[in-house]
Amino acid sequence: MLDLQDIFGHGGPLERALPGFRVRHEQRRMAERVAAALADRETFVVEAGTGTGKTFAYLVPALLSGARVLISTGTRTLQDQLYSKDVPLVGAALGRPARVALLKGRANYLCRHRLSLAADAPEQLAMEGAPAPRARGHGALLTRIARWAQVTTSGDLAEVRGLSDSHPLWSQVTATREVCLGARCPEISRCHVALARRAALEADVVIVNHHLLLADLALKEDGFGDLLGSADAVILDEAHQIPDLATQFFGASVGSRQIENLLKDAQPQLRCAADVAALAEALAAVEESLRTLRAALPAASGGGMLATRLAWGERDTGLARAAQDLSRALTGVGETLGARADDAVAAQLGGRADEIAAGLERIAALDELDGARALEVNARGFTLSLMPFDISGRFRALIEARRGAWIFTSATLSLGEEFGHFTGRLGIGSCATLRIDSPFDHERQSVLYLPPAMPQPSAPGYVGAVIDTALPLIEAAGGGAFVLFTSHRALAQGAGLLRARWGEAPPHRLFVQGEAPRERLLQEFRDDGNGVLLGTASFWEGVDVKGEALRLVVIEKLPFASPDDPLVRARIAHLNATGGNAFRDYQLPEAALALKQGVGRLIRSEDDYGAVVICDPRMTAKSYGRAFLAALPPMTVTQEEDEVRRFLRRLAPRAAVSLA
Repeated sequence: MLDLQDIFGHGGPLERALPGFRVRHEQRRMAERVAAALADRETFVVEAGTGTGKTFAYLVPALLSGARVLISTGTRTLQDQLYSKDVPLVGAALGRPARVALLKGRANYLCRHRLSLAADAPEQLAMEGAPAPRARGHGALLTRIARWAQVTTSGDLAEVRGLSDSHPLWSQVTATREVCLGARCPEISRCHVALARRAALEADVVIVNHHLLLADLALKEDGFGDLLGSADAVILDEAHQIPDLATQFFGASVGSRQIENLLKDAQPQLRCAADVAALAEALAAVEESLRTLRAALPAASGGGMLATRLAWGERDTGLARAAQDLSRALTGVGETLGARADDAVAAQLGGRADEIAAGLERIAALDELDGARALEVNARGFTLSLMPFDISGRFRALIEARRGAWIFTSATLSLGEEFGHFTGRLGIGSCATLRIDSPFDHERQSVLYLPPAMPQPSAPGYVGAVIDTALPLIEAAGGGAFVLFTSHRALAQGAGLLRARWGEAPPHRLFVQGEAPRERLLQEFRDDGNGVLLGTASFWEGVDVKGEALRLVVIEKLPFASPDDPLVRARIAHLNATGGNAFRDYQLPEAALALKQGVGRLIRSEDDYGAVVICDPRMTAKSYGRAFLAALPPMTVTQEEDEVRRFLRRLAPRAAVSLA
């Protein structure tokens, strides 16, 4: 029987089966430690630098262990890759084929019952204000979905060509937990969600995403029951996302659209013979309470622009009272509908009303030592939410209740050699940790430029100075650049300035976040080879551009969370009030990890090269700049622009020739 050294070594099954496989001792080291964690059923955190090959480093020991493994990812792309490519490929190479199940959230699956309702009521396809041609287009797509529904085995709507998850039809043919009839559904025997759940229970390897895992861990909701109960091990890839996502799941959120949809869906119940008057009165009470709550919002925001997240403090007693009144009104609807025990739709609606009521009550009654409340208002409605300050105890208790192995891995979990910020937020500070450096030669392949004499980020002309700094470097590199911003406002300003400098005949094609779907922008950037892409948060992580298409990454400023965000402000105030140091314990480590992600976009293989530019003068002017540097790969650091330009020209000969 082969051991891990043989499997990952020269002439081993992975090298024989995988074109382009490279033997890396870092990968084998991680695999050996993961194997030990699986055998001992321990909680283990491993940071594996870019290029380690962490996917195979956990898949090989997982498949060899014979354990039932749940793998959770942060992105749908990695989830699909694991299911369609990586697990089958590794299983075949090892001679250990496994039963694999891919499980997504219920909103990804066709609901046959709702499809039949949509087909029976085509007039509903004419969305409010939608022109007739669009409605006809929806009808043609609905017909195509109906034909596909007759042959699909998975029910995954990603299979339907031309249907994106933002299309209005998507929500009409899927069932959220709020509208699902569950066991009372006439299509329950053919329900794709139930079938996917059954396949997952019978599989050796189940691949989910973090949202679904946390719903199961925190809430046992979404119709999937307790996925974790039958798993021997849970492996969380892209684990750096877990603390923030878990905070959301342990919080609460209620939006006006949820309430409006409930009122609309409850209207047909008024045609029933039983207790019509009581239901009409209960629904009217909700409508009145909703109007009262809306009226309280401007006062809570100080009369400012209602298009952003706003603070909701204990002084806003009128808003809290309005939320509690609305909660009581919704409870009345729940009681009235819940009394119709023989009516599946009424029971489901009653449950929705009760759940929204409970969320509102929890938000309105929040103790401000435990969490922060916020409200968001825009043209479509409002959302009330709360975020707990500390989830560590609850998360740790949930893990300890399940005795299997828990393995957390990502390229960005530590600051220097320390994992305390990550493990502390999850309450797993006593667990084993391991940091594995990237096998790439960052000192040879890359240079880090810290431009001198930059203005402060708060200066009015700062974004202009960033563009002025970037332009000669983009020219030297011949394009192939990311310019990463920390806000949408700075992104828009930077795009406008760059277009103004380049005029009618830009030397490179410009790709700007928001002007096309993210994946299309990335694909066209890769295909172009010499483009310039401007992006914000979603391009700082989860973006993989290997090869010469990306050779320069310009970072506008250090990615500190905005102190204007009421949730951030409340967390800072809480930490300071309870004896902590908000900057040291929260703002600095969060920003350093985010910067580590952004810098990590550049070097994705042994053959990549290029420069990273961090324009923020605080990198050199402030003592905490050392903490940011310590979090980054060991690149060559310079403050000489000419050195960076020579480096880029030397390593981008084709681009330089094309500019000559």
